[in-house]
Amino acid sequence: MEKSGERMFEGETPLISVIIPTFNRAGYVSELIESLFRQTYRHLQIIIVNDAGQSVEFLLKLYPELDITIVDMEHNLKHVHARNRGLELVRGDYIVLCDDDDLLLPTHIERMLEEITDCDMVYSDVEIFDYVLDGQTRRATKRFVFAYKHDIEAMRKFSTFVSSGCLYRKELHEQLGLFDVEMYHYWDWDFFLRAVEHFRVKRVPVASALYAFSEQGGNMSGQHEDMRPFLDKLSAKHGLGELPTKNFLLLLEEPAMLERKAPTEVLWDGEPILSRYARNKGGA
Repeated sequence: MEKSGERMFEGETPLISVIIPTFNRAGYVSELIESLFRQTYRHLQIIIVNDAGQSVEFLLKLYPELDITIVDMEHNLKHVHARNRGLELVRGDYIVLCDDDDLLLPTHIERMLEEITDCDMVYSDVEIFDYVLDGQTRRATKRFVFAYKHDIEAMRKFSTFVSSGCLYRKELHEQLGLFDVEMYHYWDWDFFLRAVEHFRVKRVPVASALYAFSEQGGNMSGQHEDMRPFLDKLSAKHGLGELPTKNFLLLLEEPAMLERKAPTEVLWDGEPILSRYARNKGGA
């Protein structure tokens, strides 16, 4: 089932379709929508795929200025299926991917669109931040820059591609097909490896996407025993050899990773993004 908000900015080109899978994170996805409302580039189609979670229809009323389409999945099929469902509704010339708990700084999409003129897909550096909840709003407690050289051979050993905020031509899917639903973990690494095999991919040295993690939630280390089969499947698919499932933060301290660090432009002032949802709930 689909519900659409109003369309606007029809005179601008190109249209960019933003695909956001979500599941029971109303406060987080509201911050993301607020960050999209603040974009300097305004010609956006926002596709929210609700993976059989609590309703997010309230976003249509909170952000009537935005072109929002909400898709309610009948069953919870997890995030890769949800992204593929979002692809079915793309009207834009370009696609942006974003997790529902990540954020894009105001100039992000405009900059990515400028940078893609000589290639087919671009991705930015990010700031990774831990946070506490203050009402319905996340406030950063720790943050660090995640910026590494675009080295395709090195990316076969440890991927530094962050899918949130990446922008690419929708034609990629005509050759690559859909996202691989067999890759519940590492779907983004798989997508990157398939893309660089056939298309021109570029890193943009600006940390204009914000990647959320919580040490309490453990999403940066994960359950290694659960992730191992998917890592083995990824390795077999792309011929990557033996790959480690060490803690993410520990991997970043290894000499090979320290050598890959690259300079980047840092834009975020560390201030939280207060959404209309948080204002309505009284959370600031």
